[in-house]
Parts: sequence; structure tokens; C-alpha cells
Amino acid sequence: MAGPTTRAKSEPDIWKQPDGSVMSCEESISVLRENLGEIEEICQEALEDAVLMDVSEAQFREVLHTLVETLANPYKKG
Repeated sequence: MAGPTTRAKSEPDIWKQPDGSVMSCEESISVLRENLGEIEEICQEALEDAVLMDVSEAQFREVLHTLVETLANPYKKG
């Protein structure tokens, strides 16, 4: 698992705030980094399980993509 100082593979070079400005709070970036690392680890393990159970890799990736697209933002403004 990626720790708070280890960058996740999919982590962007910079994190942006909704207005496009660069996030500079190191504590927030550390939490984002840790969460992303945990998500990557879980998704990797789930993909490996699916492939071992002879599920289509392409279909499983579609399911993961759909999962991300259907996540709800409970803090959405407006």
C-alpha cells in the first residue's frame, strides 16, 4: 500500500481546487495520496481475482469505470 509520502501510480503532478488553483495543503495532499493508494491496491487485487476466475478483463475494467462514473458527490453545490 502506498503511504502518505509515496505517490500513487495514478496521482496527478498537482492537485487542483474547484476554481483551478493549485492545492497547497500538505495534510490534504497526504490524505488524497493515502486514499488513492488504497483504492489502487483494492482495484488491482479485484482485477487479479476477476482474471483468475476467468472474467473478461475488458468487462471488469468497464465495471470499474462505471463504478467511478456513478459515484455521488454529497457536497455538490448548486
